[in-house]
Amino acid sequence: QVHLVESGGGLVKPGGSLRLSCVVSGRPFIFNGAGWYRQAPGKERELVAAIASGGDTNYTNSVKGRFTISRDNVKPTVYLQMNSLKPEDTGVYVCNLMATSTILPRHSFVSWGQGTEVTVSS
Repeated sequence: QVHLVESGGGLVKPGGSLRLSCVVSGRPFIFNGAGWYRQAPGKERELVAAIASGGDTNYTNSVKGRFTISRDNVKPTVYLQMNSLKPEDTGVYVCNLMATSTILPRHSFVSWGQGTEVTVSS
């Protein structure tokens, strides 16, 4: 009942930037955490960036210093700012959300977006 709608992907030159958005809608919930996964051709799905409810963030080594995950507490929306993009950043980026229902009985759940394609190429 919680839907994630992603946008912001596209074709970009090496060294360029993109800002991915993940808009959350649906039932009321408490935010527990969110992340961005990357699925590249021929490779396993990789957690690229994650953000916890307290604001702590984690990144895979290959994107540290270049990517930033953040959250808008009002909308709500999860963002992934990607700078200094490299060809190896190419892939389908998928947003996920970990949340807890505010309606009793309380239960936790995980939602996934449809993915947005990012291609870094000259």
